[in-house]
Parts: sequence; C-alpha cells; structure tokens
Amino acid sequence: VQLQACGGGLVQPGGSLRLSCAASGSIFGINNMAWYRQAPGKQRDLVAIIASGGSTNYANSVKGRFAISRDNAKNTLFLQMNSLKPEDTAVYYCYAVIIPQGAQRTLPYWGQGTLVTVSS
Repeated sequence: VQLQACGGGLVQPGGSLRLSCAASGSIFGINNMAWYRQAPGKQRDLVAIIASGGSTNYANSVKGRFAISRDNAKNTLFLQMNSLKPEDTAVYYCYAVIIPQGAQRTLPYWGQGTLVTVSS
C-alpha cells in the first residue's frame, strides 16, 4: 500500500492550487484521511482531516480558504487551496489510516510530500 501525492508548485499570493493523493495497493478500506504540512524549520502540523463518512475538520489558519474532500470509489484525497498566503508555503503530506487486504487492524500511511510555494 502506498500514497502518492501531487499538485504542488509555485503560486502567487491570492492564487489557488489543488492537491491530490491517491492510495494504491491491496486495500480493504480507508478510515480517516488528512493533509499535514511542514514549513522549513517547523514541526509537521495538521491542516485538515476527513472521516470516511465525510465529516471534516480544519486548522484555524486555513478555515474558509481550504477544502478537503475524498473520492472513496477511487481511494483519492484532495485539498483545494484558495486565497493562498506566503505563510502557507510548506511541504504538504497526505496521511491515511488504511486497512490492508488480509490485515486484522488499521495501519497509518504517509505520502511522500509535495512542495507548495506561495510567493510573488
């Protein structure tokens, strides 16, 4: 099982980006999925989380600007980022709690990270 994130890049302040994260491999089910970010010299922080049923939660710093969603049929996670600010610059990581095929418990998985740079 692996998570593959993509969609990062360079964007001007006020711009938008959409991140995607696809889970692949032998998967029985996926519980919570989330996006974290880590700015240079800082700890990795939770940005947004979405449960399998669709309920969401956001960090205060991104509320009203970011939207997390998922396509359960395609095992894919999204993060729509609008009104981007320079302080949103970070490496963004996707995270998922997955039940692999044949496993008796859930396991945590991380994507490889995608860099978002907000700068003029």
